Amino acid sequence: MKKNILIGVSSGIAAYKILDLIKLLKNEGHEVFVIMTRGASEMFSKKDFEKASGNKVFIDLFEKNFDYREVLKNKKVGHIELADKCDVMVIAPATANIIGKLANGLADDFLTTTALAVTSPIIICPSMNVNMWSNPIVQENLSKLKLFGYQVIEPASGMLACGYEGVGRLENVEIINKEINKLLEKSNSMRGKKVIVTAGGTVEKIDEVRSIINRSSGKMGIALAEECYIRGADVLLLRAKNSVYPRYLIKEKIFETAEELLYLIKVNIKNTNLFFQVAAVSDFKVDKQINGKLSSDRPVGLKLVPQIKIIDQIKKLSPKTILVAFKAEYGLSEKELINEAVKKLKDSKADYVIANDISRTDRGFESDNNEIYIISKNKKFKKISLTSKRKIAEEIIDCLSSPI
Repeated sequence: MKKNILIGVSSGIAAYKILDLIKLLKNEGHEVFVIMTRGASEMFSKKDFEKASGNKVFIDLFEKNFDYREVLKNKKVGHIELADKCDVMVIAPATANIIGKLANGLADDFLTTTALAVTSPIIICPSMNVNMWSNPIVQENLSKLKLFGYQVIEPASGMLACGYEGVGRLENVEIINKEINKLLEKSNSMRGKKVIVTAGGTVEKIDEVRSIINRSSGKMGIALAEECYIRGADVLLLRAKNSVYPRYLIKEKIFETAEELLYLIKVNIKNTNLFFQVAAVSDFKVDKQINGKLSSDRPVGLKLVPQIKIIDQIKKLSPKTILVAFKAEYGLSEKELINEAVKKLKDSKADYVIANDISRTDRGFESDNNEIYIISKNKKFKKISLTSKRKIAEEIIDCLSSPI
């Protein structure tokens, strides 16, 4: 299937190899568009890249005779049009400079401005001197990009253009090409599926100032919504008002209270194939919400009453929907945690339960990492050891595709 591939070329010596990558992609029937940084265009002829791609190469944000009135009249901005139509963006070679800019949200040229506007997957292919590669600042910037959902194809080891030997060579273009095509294949794996993901924590008012909240950041739910989205699913994200934001332009509806979340589920669950109940829903609410603001001059007693269990309503609302529930526990052994997950499976009639222990500070609530157990309704389980929530989201979706 023909796809639009956007390639960003920064000023690394390895940029000449990208001509071969473009030829490989063109031979597979893809449309290729190229953006060069100003430095790259001074090192290599843009005509070579135009000949290889068959399209104009973009370099400057503001070309000669730029007229803002034309933009206002036609509602067309070059880098936004490119960002909107690309199915995957590849930045190769990616220098330490371009990595640093993207990791910190800087947009001072055509390439970085376009990259920040892209809502499809982005692949980063670093290439640089071995000492630059091992610099902790560069590694920290790469870690940030990975957390934001960028795929990084690590550089290879060998003799470098600078005369040093070590890690820093641009990975072989055949390997980069395979990764691009794997990503494109992945983007169709959930096409036609309707998915709902809930994310973040609920807020239950005490008075007009104070609330009962929890520590959920929404990161796990967002990671799952994004993974389904890049696999081609029709995703609706039900996101708590105080949660983190998704990177992609996913359809979303916002909730604060458990009551609001349940309402959104009821009106949107029809014909849903897959439902991830990831949101941390308060088990209690205040019996009688207080008007105005409570005085802090004297003690106050609050009566908390249990709320309806949203997870137990999903299968009643849509029996054919595959339900994936989440179960957070504190300080349990592996056996105890799995037993609690099995109980949750039975009570909610879920198809899978994702269980985790939130007693450790390096995982779970608010962290970028987690360690989980996937328990199926046949009581089989799979452990995913401590890793990023984005990687866990991939593993969960893969597991649903090949049931344990």
